[in-house]
Amino acid sequence: GLLPPVSNPTTTPYPISVRLRHSVLQIFSFLSFPRFSITFSGNCGTPSCSISLIFATDSVFSLENGEAVPGFKEYSLEQLRAATSGFSPDNIVSEHGEKAPNVVYKGKLRGEDRWIAVKRFNKSAWPDSRQFLEEAKAVGQLRSERLANLLGCCCAGDDRLLVAEFMPHETLSKHLFHWENQHMKWPMRLRVALYLAQALEYCSAKGRALYHDLNAYRVLFDQDGNPRLSCFGLMKNSRDGKSYSTNLAFTPPEYLRTGRVTPESVVYSFGTLLLDLLSGKHIPPSHALDLIRGKNHMMLMDSCLEGDFSNDDGTELVRLATRCLQFEARERPTAKSLVPSYTLMGIPHGTEAAQEAISLSPLGEACSRLDLTAIHEILEKVGYKDDEGIANELSFQMWTDQIQETLNCKKRGDAAFRAKDFSTAMDCYTQFIDGGTMVSPTVYARRCLCYLVGEMQQEALGDAMQAQSVSPEWSTAFYLQAAALFSLGMDSDAQETLKDGASLEAKTHSRK
Repeated sequence: GLLPPVSNPTTTPYPISVRLRHSVLQIFSFLSFPRFSITFSGNCGTPSCSISLIFATDSVFSLENGEAVPGFKEYSLEQLRAATSGFSPDNIVSEHGEKAPNVVYKGKLRGEDRWIAVKRFNKSAWPDSRQFLEEAKAVGQLRSERLANLLGCCCAGDDRLLVAEFMPHETLSKHLFHWENQHMKWPMRLRVALYLAQALEYCSAKGRALYHDLNAYRVLFDQDGNPRLSCFGLMKNSRDGKSYSTNLAFTPPEYLRTGRVTPESVVYSFGTLLLDLLSGKHIPPSHALDLIRGKNHMMLMDSCLEGDFSNDDGTELVRLATRCLQFEARERPTAKSLVPSYTLMGIPHGTEAAQEAISLSPLGEACSRLDLTAIHEILEKVGYKDDEGIANELSFQMWTDQIQETLNCKKRGDAAFRAKDFSTAMDCYTQFIDGGTMVSPTVYARRCLCYLVGEMQQEALGDAMQAQSVSPEWSTAFYLQAAALFSLGMDSDAQETLKDGASLEAKTHSRK
């Protein structure tokens, strides 16, 4: 009972004398390692016995947002093979599938609830196993809510694998360039830029200023819909393919001359990502800079964003991108100065904002990031439960054919809403509301979402306020107001309304 569990369950635990076991503990007890595992090989009754120690395998790190992340550890190939169903093609989540030089799989370790991402390198990527382990352990020391953190690695024979946190909501490339139903809103684009700047600042402060091939595929979205930087780009071997997989038109000028990645190269790549966020397309920096110099920078802006942002905000972000894309590396800002640049633009950041965001309910979170699909799912799941207690007393005389038709309008609206036919739902709910005989805050909430989908932001805000008028302490009404305000670019007002909604929701739960 004195020793912690052995990290490899297939190894016979502690085939050694009690005296040697106590000696090992006495030697390491004063070194303040949080926890360690001991594996023995050879005949432990002879001098040839060897002892392998893996430190901090069971440590758990608590991030600023409250998330618990395990410490770095080494995994066996058998563990990762089982986690990925034998490296099944069905579990591949990387772009280009099996054709990619290094494939990423989704998996789940036996006995754990946490999903993981497993990157399997090709055989020639890391010939030096020592270098691979050193790089992996160094990156594995980083722990940040802005990263998809590296949880461990595997080095077995010629196999080299990395294990990271799995991000379920795909890549920035998917949401920015290949969206189907909803383009990425301006507030979320600003959040991506800010969180990415914070990730680079953190890595730089921890001595990992180099990031290889920073692009829209390296930005992932976690379970809360927040953007994170993949840890895989933080470690790179000279034989692990090219440092820049993208077209040479997007490559930092100095890399073309020297073939080396520098901290300034990373800032240049950050600038290309800003162009992606501004335009919704992958525009070569040279073309973008020509437009900017010709004072045509508004031609860069994504047409889907029309009316979503102020010209001042757009101009400031274009100015920052221009600084990052300077031809001379020394003229670019440092990673450390990127976050203060956002502060000057009035974009909130820091632990206080993160803590406020984490305290929101799923509906509050969905409204804060304008995730209309999630809002629809939640409203559909809740149904009309929140209408209970709303006074809608109808006398016998009022049960006329007209009243019945009004109710039928609501039923047709509900069916269309369920089927995501938002235009029909909007029309049916309007007929119900115009009937004037019954009042339903839920109908206002549902029509509010229909308006948001149809990009009728002012009408959406009006319906959310009507829902609040009918039910003054209904948090849903406040959350939907916040969503409408975010879509109108009124971020400060939206944040305050989110706080009001969260406060009301907390009071409601405390009374239950």
